Amino acid sequence: MEGLAIRASRPSIFCSLPGLGGDPQRRPPADGFLNFPASSNAADKTKLVVSSGSFHPISAVNVSTQASLTADFPALSETNVKEERINGEKKADNIVWHESSICRCDRQQLLQQKGCVIWITGLSGSGKSTVACALSKALFERGKLTYTLDGDNVRHGLNRDLTFKAEDRTENIRRIGEVAKLFADVGVICIASLISPYRRDRDECRSLLPEGDFVEVFMDVPLSVCESRDPKGLYKLARAGKIKGFTGIDDPYEAPLNCEVVLKHTGDDFSSSPRQMAENIISYLQNKGYLEG
Repeated sequence: MEGLAIRASRPSIFCSLPGLGGDPQRRPPADGFLNFPASSNAADKTKLVVSSGSFHPISAVNVSTQASLTADFPALSETNVKEERINGEKKADNIVWHESSICRCDRQQLLQQKGCVIWITGLSGSGKSTVACALSKALFERGKLTYTLDGDNVRHGLNRDLTFKAEDRTENIRRIGEVAKLFADVGVICIASLISPYRRDRDECRSLLPEGDFVEVFMDVPLSVCESRDPKGLYKLARAGKIKGFTGIDDPYEAPLNCEVVLKHTGDDFSSSPRQMAENIISYLQNKGYLEG
């Protein structure tokens, strides 16, 4: 870095020191930038005097390309911290959690319910979204506040930059898990409905929440049934080789080993109806005290 350029928020800033364009009557450039040449002495600091009382004196200092910008310019720290997180480099050590004056128990008392995450997993076509909608409606009718994070819906916004490659699918699950955690902390019953085929990813989301607040619901529906439904025509495309890495066809689905609720497809119109499946989940929530303040 050969010098330092400071942008003036008003065109009334000028420098009155010799060697820095020292004509006191000289107006700043039209582009609003004041350019300071680098000094040959790295220890030399040149004071900048501002003509407007709304500005405070600042210093222009020489900064080499090897110098730490955040050490001399704290205003740049947040930018660098953000870049380190996004680029997956070392985590910043100057980020501190800011506690709220309203705790989770206060919000739960207000809502008369306990926040948790209902994580509905299963093959495409197993009925996850349908059951999620039925569950949300049934809880709403009981006066309970819910919010549904549907896998497809989230990819329209928060996760629209992600593909269906393995690493992106993992990131998709991670982001939804973090958002679901926030909803649960508010006191909302968050319903996450997405394939989430890998146990490792689901277990990572479980680990984000306090013990018991992650309720894994497995839609135990045979592949043949899901494929016969094929509401989006995706199985047909996968079988034709037009979609690669499709869960259940050429990519595995790892069924839960110790989930809280199993919704098994029996073929019976009543027990396999979305409403009845939703009631099965609600029974679990009632037994665990999540529908009370």
